[in-house]
Amino acid sequence: MVVATNGYSNEYWTRTSGDLTDRRKALAVPELTDNPGDAVRVIVDPTEEFQMWEGVGAAMTDSSASLFMRAMSPEQRHAILREMFDPEEGGFSTLRISIGACDMCTQKYYTYDDLPDGVTADASLAYFSIGEGEPGASDATRDMRNIVPVLQEILGINPAVKILASPWSAPAWMKTSNCIAGAGRLRLGEYVGNGYRRQDTIDYVYAQYFVKFIEAYAKLGIPISAVTLQNEPSNGNPWPITIWTPEELAKWGSEYLRPALDRTFPDVEIYFGDDSLRFFQKPVSDYMTPAMASAFSGVAFHTYSGLPSWVYNGTRQFPQWKAAMTERRCMLDETVDEASHVMFGEIGNWLVRNGVGLIQLWNIALDEQGFPSYAGMTPGRRGVITIDSSTGKVKRNLEYFMLRNYGQDVAIGSRRIASSNYTTDGRHGGLGSVAFAGKRGDLSGILYNPTGEDIPAAVTVNGEGNRWQNVVVPAYGTVTFHKSDGPVNVSEVPDDDDFQLIYTPHPADDHDETLF
Repeated sequence: MVVATNGYSNEYWTRTSGDLTDRRKALAVPELTDNPGDAVRVIVDPTEEFQMWEGVGAAMTDSSASLFMRAMSPEQRHAILREMFDPEEGGFSTLRISIGACDMCTQKYYTYDDLPDGVTADASLAYFSIGEGEPGASDATRDMRNIVPVLQEILGINPAVKILASPWSAPAWMKTSNCIAGAGRLRLGEYVGNGYRRQDTIDYVYAQYFVKFIEAYAKLGIPISAVTLQNEPSNGNPWPITIWTPEELAKWGSEYLRPALDRTFPDVEIYFGDDSLRFFQKPVSDYMTPAMASAFSGVAFHTYSGLPSWVYNGTRQFPQWKAAMTERRCMLDETVDEASHVMFGEIGNWLVRNGVGLIQLWNIALDEQGFPSYAGMTPGRRGVITIDSSTGKVKRNLEYFMLRNYGQDVAIGSRRIASSNYTTDGRHGGLGSVAFAGKRGDLSGILYNPTGEDIPAAVTVNGEGNRWQNVVVPAYGTVTFHKSDGPVNVSEVPDDDDFQLIYTPHPADDHDETLF
């Protein structure tokens, strides 16, 4: 960081190569010149404003939380959590958790209302429990064993971290399959009480299930800021899942869940979708009226499959909606170019340029084999970081650097602004860019190179005239900048620990990854 000459007191520029030989390497602030030469010209234009920026993070699954709690010492755990979530370091600011068990779990699949033998229904949710025991204790169960203590520690580091929660499965007794795992449907419209009262329908009781979950977490000092109706409602798999149609979600969300939250937690947001782009083959306005749409705060995407243009079926239907990217991951054997195209390109460039203001990747941590997972059939997945299961040592993956580019350099509450862009989808064409203007006058940007050769770039800002700053954006990598009249975050990424990754060939995955 040096004192700059273009109107800002401080600037901080970094370089990250796709192969991570450069890992947010600090650059000298580029000098101002009136001759950009043959560099690709990027004009940042604060006169055009778009979506608000809400931040980045990943999923704190039971698998991830178990590694923090069981594979690391308390000192190791606190160091890496602080590195990621402290606003003066990595600046991660959001997390996604599952409501009940998901596939990435170390415990036998569970929901919060599993019934003892002989009990067939629980309209009053008398058996509801997120777990027993002290948070983190070896004999604690369900969420209390791993997830709750890690969340409490993170909130001690950054109390403003926002948590979004998604169910994988409703309680078995609420489903047509009477089973947690597998693709059963909610028994919509069925009665489970003595009589035909609205509050005795599965629809009503399941909405109260969400309320009791939020209440239980609030009592532990963990506020839930948003929920989705269902993780991947179109994806039938052998692990916990409930299948819904978009029409069912729209009706249940607007007629049952939103009213239930309005009576108890009116500030909790609901996001529609939470599925791959294949879910959005039709505009969301086909599934609901504008009045129904007012029940939802926005739309949530996963980007495992589908056509890029389908994102517009979610982002351009209801102007008041926000857009969030709530799941994506790479594999341990992902090539440099493919991982870069997914993380820096599709997510960090293309989705953000098309309205996404919140990024949440899949597991925040997995081990050297891509485990643990109760599902037992998905080796080779990669977390944002990799934790060695026997030593607690840490490697930071490309996912980490995509998130940190945003977390460290883009202020929460900024607005995306216009900037020149030469890639249409984040992986083809030339140089990509996103830029943001903060509420305190900060200016931030991320340049992305989707090619295998370095690209010279020249950056200017509308209103500054013919004054350019020249940089070289590395192959499959990024250059970031943060300009401010106040202090900027110049923290450095620690070196990785040394341990061996063990890749095991995996069977056909649960996602048909044919986005492009």
